[in-house]
Amino acid sequence: MAITLVNPGGLLEIDVYRQVSIATGSKLVFIAGQVAWDAEGTTVGEGDLAAQVEQCYLNIGTALAAAGGSFDDVAKLTFYVVDWTPDKMPPLLEGISRAAAKLGTTPVPPATLLGVAALDVPGHLVEIEATAVLG
Repeated sequence: MAITLVNPGGLLEIDVYRQVSIATGSKLVFIAGQVAWDAEGTTVGEGDLAAQVEQCYLNIGTALAAAGGSFDDVAKLTFYVVDWTPDKMPPLLEGISRAAAKLGTTPVPPATLLGVAALDVPGHLVEIEATAVLG
């Protein structure tokens, strides 16, 4: 495995999240921000943050598979959430959990969450991009 996820001593330890990603592979994969579109371009989970996060994760999983990888190879995620407030954390984590169960992956690699005013398409509540390293 090209990615090792760790929580070093001295940093906050969160059960489903790791603070550091150590990459040892040689193939970098950059996945464009994924929104809650299905393969036909229909928005999944209109108005439902958890459903949209789940679909974003599934789309990233599809892109990773096309590159010969999986979520085990993800070094970093970036989340863009429309009108972010802390009360949106539970549905965001629910969407991650549901997708992780389908993809057979945990924990979340290092990530950045940014609140944004809007995304490219009205109705999209979240966009997630990924960087992976394959061995």
